[in-house]
Amino acid sequence: MEKIIKIILSILLLLCLIDMPYSYYEAVRFIAMVAFGYLAYTENAKGNQALMITYIVLALLFQPFFKLALGRMLWNVVDVIVAVGLVISIFIKPQIKVDDNKQNR
Repeated sequence: MEKIIKIILSILLLLCLIDMPYSYYEAVRFIAMVAFGYLAYTENAKGNQALMITYIVLALLFQPFFKLALGRMLWNVVDVIVAVGLVISIFIKPQIKVDDNKQNR
């Protein structure tokens, strides 16, 4: 499920590079906020705090309620970097340190 979310979100973000109606960008911001919130939740369940925090920051960046006025060019750069990062994260498994106390239970 996470891979599908990351692929769809990457496609949506890359489509932001095209001149689209403003409502599309609003929808992408809301979808991204929800998707990053879900990804943060799943990473927390896995015990991966670094990725959880990353996804929370991305959810806050894309949230549609208090908008950051970065300008179209900078948003395009952010969209591409995040989309590429999401695609890369599909293929790379993070190294999660397991606490010795949890491992012995």
